Amino acid sequence: MSQEPIKELQVAALCNGTAIDHIPSDVVFKVVSLLELEKLDNPITIGNNLESKKMKSKGIIKISDKFFEEEVINKIALIAPNVVLNTIKDYRVVDKKRVVLPQVIKGIVKCNNPKCITNNEPMLTRFDVIDADNTELRCHYCDIKIQKDEIILK
Repeated sequence: MSQEPIKELQVAALCNGTAIDHIPSDVVFKVVSLLELEKLDNPITIGNNLESKKMKSKGIIKISDKFFEEEVINKIALIAPNVVLNTIKDYRVVDKKRVVLPQVIKGIVKCNNPKCITNNEPMLTRFDVIDADNTELRCHYCDIKIQKDEIILK
C-alpha cells in the first residue's frame, strides 16, 4: 500500500477577501508598500519564498474582507507583471484574473530626470506606458523614457 504525500496549506485559507498570488519573491514587500497595506486594519497574511511549480519561489498576499478597485490592483503590474488576483467569497474563488498595466501611471513613479517639473514643483507625476510587455514608461512632462529596472516608486 503506497502512502499519499500529505498536502498542507502553507498559507491559511481566506473566507472573504483578496488573494494576490504568483508575486516574485524579490518584490513581495514592494507590493505591500505600493498597496499601502500597512494602513489597513484588516487581517493580512503575507507568504514569501514559497515553493512554486511555475516559478522558482513566489510570494502571496491575502487580505481579509478587502476588495480592490481594478485600477489600484493594476499598479502591481509595474513591478510584478504576471501576478494573479483572486477574489474570494465563502472560501471560493469567484473571480481570477491577471493584473494589467494601465496606459497611464499617475503619482506612484518618480521621474528620474532631476530637472523634471515633477521633481521641482508639488505635483503628481504622470507616465504614459509606451511598451507594456517590457514595462517602458515615458514622463508626460519631460519625455524621459524609463525602463522597468529604472523605476523608482514614490
